[in-house]
Amino acid sequence: MTAEKIRDILEKQRGYYLSGATIPVSFRIEQLKKLHTAVKKYEKEIAEALSEDLGKSRYESFMCEIGLVLSEISYLIHHTKSFSKRKTVYTPLAQFPSHSFKQPVPYGNTLIMSPWNYPFLLTVEPLSDAIAAGNTAIVKPSAYSPATSEIIEKIISECFSPEYVAVVNGGRAENSALLKQKFDFVFFTGSQAVGKEVLRHTAEHLTPAVLELGGKSPCIVDKSADIRLAAKRIVFGKFLNCGQTCVAPDYILCESCVKDELLGQIIKQIRIQYGENPLENRDYGRIINEKHFARLCGLMDSNKVVFGGETDAKTLKIAPTVMDGVTDADAVMGEEIFGPIMPIVTFDSCEGILSELKGKAKPLALYIFSKDKKRIKRVTTELSYGGGCINDVVIHLATSEMGFGGVGESGMGSYHGKDGFNAFSHYKSVVDKKLWLDLPMRYQPYKSKFYEGLLHVFLK
Repeated sequence: MTAEKIRDILEKQRGYYLSGATIPVSFRIEQLKKLHTAVKKYEKEIAEALSEDLGKSRYESFMCEIGLVLSEISYLIHHTKSFSKRKTVYTPLAQFPSHSFKQPVPYGNTLIMSPWNYPFLLTVEPLSDAIAAGNTAIVKPSAYSPATSEIIEKIISECFSPEYVAVVNGGRAENSALLKQKFDFVFFTGSQAVGKEVLRHTAEHLTPAVLELGGKSPCIVDKSADIRLAAKRIVFGKFLNCGQTCVAPDYILCESCVKDELLGQIIKQIRIQYGENPLENRDYGRIINEKHFARLCGLMDSNKVVFGGETDAKTLKIAPTVMDGVTDADAVMGEEIFGPIMPIVTFDSCEGILSELKGKAKPLALYIFSKDKKRIKRVTTELSYGGGCINDVVIHLATSEMGFGGVGESGMGSYHGKDGFNAFSHYKSVVDKKLWLDLPMRYQPYKSKFYEGLLHVFLK
């Protein structure tokens, strides 16, 4: 799509928003219902597109994408009315008589840029939040997942007019053209490198942005953990979507004394969950493209691979792979893996590992498997990370009741449910001052001792 066409779409959306059409809460709920109906209608086609792009099974497509989208839209349909109400707050005595409140209002014209790893979920979920908050939206899906981008465009064009919600498909040229425009709000999910570029462009227009990025999310397993259950849950979360999950456990930090037991259980669980030959498992997906396939192959050190390591360049599949004896000097620890490679790093001192993690970049997620309540409390209170789980992985993002987002290098801002509505809203602080009394103490000349004393009483 040309830059001129993109500007034309945005100008029409500006006019539509300024008309006030998106403001009524009844309108927003009606649009959410349309979207919910369309997702249900095209559920089969969405699953087929996800299979074509990423090799996802129908079950995984519903569990991790379609079902979560439907859940989020349903949540917003039931709660947008209450979210949109003004909230009365306490009024200081010095402002008597008046009524103070906070009023959520839409930002206006928004841009949503989504990634390829969960292309349907991470496009339509923030879009539903934008709609609930009363915005217009231009949606830019990833060029790496063209089949899903196509069904997204089909659904959106069927539900909405382009002056309200529009899809811009394409690659870097379209991304660049979009970022040069002045939006009222930008929502981006993707890599840290591209996130920096997004922030540079939004800074030019002083446009607020939410960045959902990634990073190396650690998974701590100490000697008190239920090792069998830890291995079962870690294998699920690590190799879901072939490891192409922003909150997947990037690497395992295992207490040395239980490393052998954990390693054995992990290998056992890979065999149970994916079979003796995962590359032939129809429910096991593939790497998105040749570029990422080659990158991941380059991260595997054959001398440290203790399980897996098989690859198929024709199908772009990499078997669930475990590496042992890994240190920070290994290539696999130098970047976010974003693939089915599990490095195991050991530690002897929990105090030492906490200190080490405090010095690293803040991850999008952190997980701890432990029965030691004091240790769990220290991890959850002392370490800075986007979110996480205790004795599980990944599942913290599968709820509309908690915000999901990063911190520091892993992003800024959060969404899901009320947090998603808030992300796409500005809260105006308003004082409604009454007319029947006007206290004179704030006006010049400031001469009266009586008013000075009264002011101290009101403000102390």
